[in-house]
Amino acid sequence: MAQHNSSHNHGHSSHGAHDAHDAHGGGAHGSFKSYLIGFLLSIVLTIIPLVVVMNDMLGKTATTVLILVMAALQFLVQLIFFMHIRDEEKPRYNLMALIFGLTIMLVIVAGSIWIMLNNTVAH
Repeated sequence: MAQHNSSHNHGHSSHGAHDAHDAHGGGAHGSFKSYLIGFLLSIVLTIIPLVVVMNDMLGKTATTVLILVMAALQFLVQLIFFMHIRDEEKPRYNLMALIFGLTIMLVIVAGSIWIMLNNTVAH
């Protein structure tokens, strides 16, 4: 009987921890509407550049710009609808680390594109 009570109490503490997590995180984490909107936006932001590239609708520069803009928007959708970055109540150390990482990534990508576009070799 003692074993049954301890497992019963364990079940309640598990639910209690889950309830405490829900109370701490608020209702915004995991709402079906939020995930559905994020999913649909992700699909649209993926299909747009795919259609443009597959049908060769724009020039090389315009296609590159479109892909980069869609990637940035896709990133924002992921942060807002799936990572809930706007709902964070704690100090934003994670956000600062993310911004720092993005800055490093943008420097690397922009530098790589710049090098590839200016690939003249001086002899």
